[in-house]
Amino acid sequence: MMKHLTRTTHHLASVAASAAITFATVVIAHADLENPLNSNFSTIPAFIAGALKVLVIVALPIIALFIVIAGFMFVFARGNSSKLEEAKKNFVYVIIGALLILGAWVIATLIGGTVTQLVGN
Repeated sequence: MMKHLTRTTHHLASVAASAAITFATVVIAHADLENPLNSNFSTIPAFIAGALKVLVIVALPIIALFIVIAGFMFVFARGNSSKLEEAKKNFVYVIIGALLILGAWVIATLIGGTVTQLVGN
């Protein structure tokens, strides 16, 4: 008796799952999916370019601040060789970071333009 009940439950679960999947497919087929993002970001290259543009806008003041801090480190070193080395290292790291951020933006813009030309959108 228990085996028959388990078998019946299994069949009912299979039928219910099949019906749910079929019904969901029919319902979703009639729905219009809208892009939740702004229409300016309707393509992947446009989205990446927009995200990197925001990153550059946020990063530029931070980069400027760290360049000023590196300058103050040079001033406050007062000829101390270890502090001058630390200031130089800090300045080099700031410049490398700035080049990485701006380089990523330039490369993404170039790749996005190339993809847009190839695809035509």
